[in-house]
Amino acid sequence: MDVLQKLQALREELNQHNYNYYVLDNPTISDYEFDVKLKELQDLETKHPEFFDENSPTVRVGGAVTKNFDTIVHEFRMYSLDNSYSKEDLLDWENRIQKILGNVPLEFTCELKYDGASINISYENGKLKRAVTRGDGFQGDEVTNNIKTIKAVPIQLKGDFPQKFDIRGEIILPFAGFEKMNQELIEIGETPYSNPRNTASGSLKLQDSAEVAKRPLDCLLYTIVGNNLNFQTQFEGLQKAREWGFKVPVQSKLAKSLDEVFDFIDYWDTHRHELPYETDGVVIKVNNLNHQEELGYTSKSPRWAIAYKFKAEQVSTKLNSISYQVGRTGAITPVANLEPVQLAGTIVKRASLHNADQIEKLDIRIGDEVFVEKGGEIIPKIIGVDLSKRTSDLGATKYITHCPECNDKLERKEGEANHYCPNYYGCPPQIIGRIQHYITRKAMDIEGLGGETVALLYNNGLVKNYADLYDLKKEQVVVLDRMADKSAENLINGIEKSKEITFDRVLYALGIRYVGETVAKKLAKHYKSIDNLKNASLEELTTVEEIGIKIAQSVREFFENQENILIIDRLKTVGVQFEMSVNDALILSNKLEGKIFVVSGVFEKFSRDDLKKAIEDNGGKVGSSISAKTNFVVAGENMGPAKLEKANQLGVKIISEDEFIGLISS
Repeated sequence: MDVLQKLQALREELNQHNYNYYVLDNPTISDYEFDVKLKELQDLETKHPEFFDENSPTVRVGGAVTKNFDTIVHEFRMYSLDNSYSKEDLLDWENRIQKILGNVPLEFTCELKYDGASINISYENGKLKRAVTRGDGFQGDEVTNNIKTIKAVPIQLKGDFPQKFDIRGEIILPFAGFEKMNQELIEIGETPYSNPRNTASGSLKLQDSAEVAKRPLDCLLYTIVGNNLNFQTQFEGLQKAREWGFKVPVQSKLAKSLDEVFDFIDYWDTHRHELPYETDGVVIKVNNLNHQEELGYTSKSPRWAIAYKFKAEQVSTKLNSISYQVGRTGAITPVANLEPVQLAGTIVKRASLHNADQIEKLDIRIGDEVFVEKGGEIIPKIIGVDLSKRTSDLGATKYITHCPECNDKLERKEGEANHYCPNYYGCPPQIIGRIQHYITRKAMDIEGLGGETVALLYNNGLVKNYADLYDLKKEQVVVLDRMADKSAENLINGIEKSKEITFDRVLYALGIRYVGETVAKKLAKHYKSIDNLKNASLEELTTVEEIGIKIAQSVREFFENQENILIIDRLKTVGVQFEMSVNDALILSNKLEGKIFVVSGVFEKFSRDDLKKAIEDNGGKVGSSISAKTNFVVAGENMGPAKLEKANQLGVKIISEDEFIGLISS
């Protein structure tokens, strides 16, 4: 056997042993025997670097150092799930599905919801190509070197896998491994980690993959995405993934009805504590992939999946004090400072009190024993007071009347739940918060500039608004704390590059109250430039699709403030984009102007997203459901029967994919 054959044989054997141990939990050799074979492979690879293979089992030990994690756009967006907290919620969800699909027989795949760090792993020709964190769902950080150290993640697949696909799951830290890591920290006098989820997430961003390799991370996979997949249902996809070598939890179950889903929920609500890792609910998915395609997505979530969250854990502890935080819009948020207590795997020291009404409603007083819950929310909340433990000396809580940061008198508009600090340009947290919003990934995406650095720049008198960022010089920032020469250079380059960001994202970055990503896109597309938007009247604004009076008033207030106009003028001067570019504004034709289309089914020449884009590029609008205003239904294979019935009932014209192509190419 020549050297290359021996290398390949050792790699295949070690990959199989990794699979047996970490996926099947059924090792066939001892750890010592495995280590001997791995050492043999390492020695051979060192002697014969010409046979280097980036997917060798030796990469599991790490060693690659990543200074900056590249931002990668997901080929298929990673959506979040809608949450439900009762079986009635699930019945309502099923009814919504049946209205779209037309009361067809449904099956569901039930999977446990694992509390870890979401990951998207891409494979090509059976080899691990790239691993990217969830990020904001549209793009995330590439952490390939770190993911390769996790033994449960296959580097080389086996079986009848597609040529190219992505698989998604959760990077988790089992309880045993988490406790072992914490025990080691305690023994050397270091602070232990707070919870497994955050520790797993933080591990993915360690720069040295050798350090990641030391952590007992695991990877549980549950969704395959891609084109031309060789299966028809979610449950079949899970079975295929196991055959290809992935660690897919065996707890998943195919349910023929919601009653069977409820049985699954009831069982795991009791037995989840027997699992070796954290789970906080059940994910229910429509099993048939054609049905999933037909149901599609809202702006945030798939319509074909929902998460059922187990009842939140609850503890009681003492309320030591209440502090007040100021947000970038001036909104005041009261925060309860608690006697530290363990809750759902986390040490809780603070909890949100929301607003003055909530404090009054619960009659919360400093010194009270309070009930704290963590359910469906990242920040724990106080849900009540243990009145049996209240002492007579505890006086009622008086909500603050002045800003805790700048001492301006607080305002509360009629119909608003929150108090606000009106000192828009003089209150430090508002100023810092607006600049921090401006630089975020969904806004100006300024690389090298984070929230802490913004605060540092403000506190050192270098910026007072986001226009000041463009006046910064490298020599001004390099002298700041924790700012090395290269970091300062990256920051200045990142600010310069932000001038290329498109108008819709610039508009979102300005931080106009109630103008989120979606609203910013609609306003940018409608008005084409900041000047057109600035000059629009209240009445004109409310005629734009989905722009109500509340948003319109906020936009007018923003542009009536002279300081905002001066800042925009400065941003224009340095070259920030305040107009739709020719490419952004271009509509390929106006042939479909005034026409509303609904897309249903599976298509040969377009993906559904590409078909919708083609409609919009030619001046048409895409509707989510058929109504009397719908002009055409573009029907593909497996069109939903409910949509077919509705179209026929309303006399809406149904056209094929080829007929649609004829419409836009004639």
